[in-house]
Amino acid sequence: MKLVTGRLVKPHGVRGELVLEVHTDAPEQRFTVGSVHTTEPPERGPIVLRAVRRHQGRLLVMLEGVTDRTAAERLSGTAVVADGATSPRIHDPDEFWDHQLIGLAVELPDGRRVGEVADVLHPRSQTGQELLAVRLASDGREVLVPFVVQVVPRVDVDQGVVVIDPPEGLLEV
Repeated sequence: MKLVTGRLVKPHGVRGELVLEVHTDAPEQRFTVGSVHTTEPPERGPIVLRAVRRHQGRLLVMLEGVTDRTAAERLSGTAVVADGATSPRIHDPDEFWDHQLIGLAVELPDGRRVGEVADVLHPRSQTGQELLAVRLASDGREVLVPFVVQVVPRVDVDQGVVVIDPPEGLLEV
């Protein structure tokens, strides 16, 4: 299982630097000078980091072989992935890898099925609050559900279910 640890979002400047959106709790360990990463799509990698720096709360990276904005633009949208088998186990019962949640059934507290988790979003907002993109069983629309205990009181990966207790109107948006 491949885990997305980051995404090359867009070029920064004209010398080939890229904005790296981080999807890991340990970027300072994973994204170091000289580290090699596989990509999705795979034909865009592997990539090797030759410089890493923080800038306005984001990571900026330079990659071997990428020396100008045009080359960096070709990598925009590329996911940086790691092998799930080599990723550390999560010991906190309230923490999950995205791949553990995607595809789980979503139910209301009374057991009525709402849909399934289509994606987990990690917005770069002030709050940094994750969102579950829930594909509704009724019409296939996706709604965003804040991934907080007040709205998502229970996640049972073994049973394959996420229980949500949405505020009035959230599922109708």
